[in-house]
Formats: sequence, structure tokens, C-alpha cells
Amino acid sequence: MYFYMPTKIYSERDCVKKHGEEWARLGKKALIVTGRSSAVNGSLSDVKEVLESQGTGYCVFDETEANPSVEMVMKVRDYGIKENVDFVIGIGGGSPMDSAKAVALMIAHKEKGADFLYEKGDDTALPVVEVPTTCGTGSEATPYAILTVHAERIKASLPHKIYPVYALVDGKYLLGARRDILVNTSVDALGHFIESYINANATEFSRMLCEYGMGVWSSAKNVLIGADITAEECDKLLFASTLAGMAISHTGTALPHGLSYYLTYEKGIPHGKAVGYFLPGYLASADPLVRRKVLALAGFPDIQYFAAFIHNLLGPMSVDEELVTKAVRGMMSNENKLKNVPYHVTEDMLYQICNMAY
Repeated sequence: MYFYMPTKIYSERDCVKKHGEEWARLGKKALIVTGRSSAVNGSLSDVKEVLESQGTGYCVFDETEANPSVEMVMKVRDYGIKENVDFVIGIGGGSPMDSAKAVALMIAHKEKGADFLYEKGDDTALPVVEVPTTCGTGSEATPYAILTVHAERIKASLPHKIYPVYALVDGKYLLGARRDILVNTSVDALGHFIESYINANATEFSRMLCEYGMGVWSSAKNVLIGADITAEECDKLLFASTLAGMAISHTGTALPHGLSYYLTYEKGIPHGKAVGYFLPGYLASADPLVRRKVLALAGFPDIQYFAAFIHNLLGPMSVDEELVTKAVRGMMSNENKLKNVPYHVTEDMLYQICNMAY
């Protein structure tokens, strides 16, 4: 077994400001990669305040796409080079945080073209700081970055491993978030736990994170079905998301994530929601003893209850048969995802997983 987590994680209220002397001195000028919502939840203003107090320069790109593309990353890379930045800060959900990693990689390899993003090789990148404002991706604690590849009509993870230097995790940035964002991202975090636990690469270390994290997630899941959310529950959901990111950083994800990319690209279904549709089927295909343990850890009595919870939470999946066939065939040729599954995968099994999504 092994355990490698080079990211320094601060998980507490106002951690952006409390630890500003550390992270704001990573360089002389930062490129902030974010979206419009960070200006609303206070995260961007907190980061700017710290940078200004430390005398660190910065520039801002606040037009991150919902599913960031290779083309957008190269555009932001050119902006960062022009501004002569020497570290990158991602603020937001998975899209800005993944983009920050990809941009940091490409600025460090300014002589390379876009093809380098998907070439195995040198992982050298500018230092990255991540400030999550949603509770699902866990990108603040993983080396992964997933981009949209329009040329292949799919989302795909970079082969490069880019761990953030700092993760600043503060649940207050979830307060005021739209309920659909909380729901979709929280389901994504649950997917990370399930796919990491039922995984050929799982170890006692990674399962330790899943077992504790699913308990944290379960203790706050009632807010997803309509209960009022408190600051304490925001802290729990974001903490669970970070733990889930730590878990998949050691195992990778599996079938639900792989299948979800087709729904997101072709139908615009949000990532976490798309992942959630395939979780009941993935659990149903697992070893019965493992399935019962995962369900108990996440606070569900049986697979039928879990499937009903997911379907009621996400609503019906409206996907045509042609897209399902494309997703199944694509997964059968996706060696990176198949090797993470701890049992033999067949086309029939994938169709069964998809059928449970309806």
C-alpha cells in the first residue's frame, strides 16, 4: 500500500485569510481562474484582499466554461504568459479548479501546443492554489484535470498529475448556492466515494477515507431533499467532498464517471447529475457483501431505497437509445476506466447499469 497527498489542506472557517501569508507568497503574481459566481459568494474578494495585503500582484480570468475546453485552457494560458504570472489560483467548482491545473501546466511548458495536454510526460507546472466553492469535485485534493475535447466529442482526464500546493476549504462559500448545484455536486462526491471503494486500486488507506467520508456525507444528506441548509451542514458537505477527492486521488474513478461524460457532452447534463444516474447500477453490479457495506456507510438500507433516493433527487434521465449505445461501446474501449473496476466488465453489464438509470 501507499499513501501520497502532497497538497497542504486547510479546512476551517476563514482559512483563505488565516493562512494568507503562506499561500500568497508562492510567487510575485497570480493568475486567478474562476467564474462569475465567485464574485457573489465572497471567495474572490477574500482572495484578492489577501493578495493585496501581501503585496502580491494578480490578474483575473472569470469566464471559465461550465465544461472547460482545451481551446479555453490555451486562451487562458496565453493570457497568463502575457501577464507574466508565476502561480495560479483556481476558485470555484471543478471547472475552474481543473482549468487552473491545466493552465498551470501549459504556462510551465509555454513552448508546447495543445496536444501536450494529452501527451504523457513532464508534469512540471506552476504552483496551484485551489479554493473550492461547491461540494462535489474534490479537485482541490486530486492531481486530476478533466477537459472537454471537442475534436473527439467527449470529456477526458489529462494524463498529467498536477497536485495543488494548497487547498483552502471553507464551507461558508456554499451558503447561498443554488439547491441544484448543491444536489449535483454532492452526488458527484458520493460517486467518488462509491467508485473509489469499489475499485481495483482500493487499499485500506483509500477505503479509510471512504468509510469515514461516507458517514460525514450521510449526516448531511437530508438537506439535499429539501431541508434548510445550515453553516454546519455546508462544512460537512464540503469536508466530505475533499475526503472523496483524496480517495480518488489514489484509485481513480470507474464506470459511472466514464459513462457520465457522454451525457454531459451530448446532452449538457451537469457532471454530478450525470454520474448519479449510474450509481445504483454500479452498486448493483458489485459483490453483495461490498454493496451492503457501502449502502450502510452512506446511510441507505438497501439498493432499492438508494435507487429511489437518487431518482427522486435527480429526476428522470432523458437519453435516447443511440446515446446509451455510444456510451456503452465507448466504455468497452476505455481501458483507463475498465482497469479500475474490480471485476470483469461486459457490454450486457453496462447496459444493465444504464437501464437502472431510468
